[in-house]
Amino acid sequence: MTPLYADINPLVVAIPVVVVLALVVLVASATRRDKNAATGQLLREARRKDAGTPEVLTGPERPGGPGAELETVAVPTAEVAPYVPPDPETIGVTRRQFLNRSIVAFFGLGLAGFGAAVLGFLWPQPKGGFGSKINVGPVDEVKAKVQAGSGFYYLAEGRMWVTEFPAGAVEKAKLVYSEQELGAMEAGLVALYQKCPHLGCRVPDCKTSQWFECPCHGSQYNQVGEKKGGPAPRGMDRFAQGVEGGTFVVNTGQVIQGPPIGTNTTGQEAEGPHCVGAGGGH
Repeated sequence: MTPLYADINPLVVAIPVVVVLALVVLVASATRRDKNAATGQLLREARRKDAGTPEVLTGPERPGGPGAELETVAVPTAEVAPYVPPDPETIGVTRRQFLNRSIVAFFGLGLAGFGAAVLGFLWPQPKGGFGSKINVGPVDEVKAKVQAGSGFYYLAEGRMWVTEFPAGAVEKAKLVYSEQELGAMEAGLVALYQKCPHLGCRVPDCKTSQWFECPCHGSQYNQVGEKKGGPAPRGMDRFAQGVEGGTFVVNTGQVIQGPPIGTNTTGQEAEGPHCVGAGGGH
């Protein structure tokens, strides 16, 4: 039996081997050239300076001739300076440090704002002033102040108007107003929030018509705050109010919406010229 490799030509095997060896030689020679080019060789003068000792010359290069004595010069050795770590302030803050510190700062500010809001919510409200119960005074004294003001008494501390409520209108009032208002009405007083229900303007009194008349858009209300004209959606708002031990007390922290349009418990009409338009505001 003839072997399988008997018909193979030796040149077919030799050629690839020669090609591979040639490639290896070329790569090795190229690598050596690159290394030599990168490394280079120092000049004699440079090697002498690096050695730190003077080179003794002989022959014709020697100063004074071959037999002349040379002066030996000691070359001082340079001292190596100790390592000093760089100052962080000189280097400055890196970008990552800046971003990290900014995130921490914003997080801290957020927590501080949230904490302030919680404290403000939980902190006890000061007594007195708007938002609290106000002792306006004894009923008779308050009525005297209303009469001294030609039917109107303004209390800036509570942002309210105080007027008298006619005794003859109490029965009609019981059909419209809540118990939180009726106690004061039965005593002959009513406290009204100074803001117009339309757009929140402060409503002044009108001495000639004996009504409240808003200068912003012409809404008008009778002396007890029931709407008489203008664009307001209802009568003037009022506060929870009552009489405690003969003292007129108004809770300015509890606002009650004014009576609906068409409410007219007192039947009061304008008693003179209007201060603002004719009630047909826009």
